[in-house]
Order: sequence, then C-alpha cells, then structure tokens
Amino acid sequence: MPLHHSWPLFELREHLAPVMLDDTISRSDAALAERGLGLWHCDLATQRLSWTAGVYDIFGLDRDSDVPRALAVSLYDPHSRAPMEQLRDYAIRHRRGFTLDVDIRPAEGGCCAMRLIAAPILEDGAVTGLHGVKQLLPGGAAPSRRLDPTVFVML
Repeated sequence: MPLHHSWPLFELREHLAPVMLDDTISRSDAALAERGLGLWHCDLATQRLSWTAGVYDIFGLDRDSDVPRALAVSLYDPHSRAPMEQLRDYAIRHRRGFTLDVDIRPAEGGCCAMRLIAAPILEDGAVTGLHGVKQLLPGGAAPSRRLDPTVFVML
C-alpha cells in the first residue's frame, strides 16, 4: 500500500489547524461532539483507549464505556481496517503521523465515513502512544489529508 497519507510530525499543527484555531471548540467536548469530532488516545503499552464523547458517538457506543481496542478495530469496515493498521504500524515504526478516510460500521448498525488523523507520542525518543482526531464525514465527502472545517456534521 502506498503511504501517501503519512506525514512528518512537524506538520501536526497544520493537520489539526481547523480544530486548534477556535479555543471554544477545541476545549469543549460537547462542542467537538456536536460537530462530529472527537479526540482520542491509545497507550501502546496497555492498548488502552481514551476517547472524548464525539468518538463514542461516531462508533455508536455508550459514552464513557470502556472500549477494548479489539472492539474498536472490529467496527472498521474490513476494507478500511487493513490500511488503518498498516498506517498505524508505519506511524509507530517511523514516528510519523497519518491521515486516512475510513468506513466505520457503528455498533448500532449502518455505515459511516470517518477521517482519522493520528500522531505518535514520543517520550525519551520512544513512541509510547498514539493520539489524534476522528471526524465524522458526510456521504460523498472528498478525500483529504487534513481536517476539513467545511464538512463538520452537526449532530
């Protein structure tokens, strides 16, 4: 698989700029969720996931429930799961961020498109986690390498 969705960590702010520009949105879990956005973190040592409300909503899971990574991965459409896992492994191995549009099969049924933006967390030169943003996309949204403020889905 070509890795044209991978980007160096120094570009992280550029990829997250639409959320970071508005402090009201970026600091409010409810405001992010209303726009189909959520923040996430994965601790690589434990595979423990931490999500804001918007991510739970995208995946159709109860907010604040404990979600094992295996469950979250199982909700990716099989055609999206393999590229996501390949880019994830590449990001960890090469300390690079990535952006990928994927299809999700939410727990309550149906299908939706989501933009996944991920970046490794470095501690003393070692990758200890991944974090980023997940953005719900309306049907037919054009592929992108960045968050797109024009496609916020108001829930």
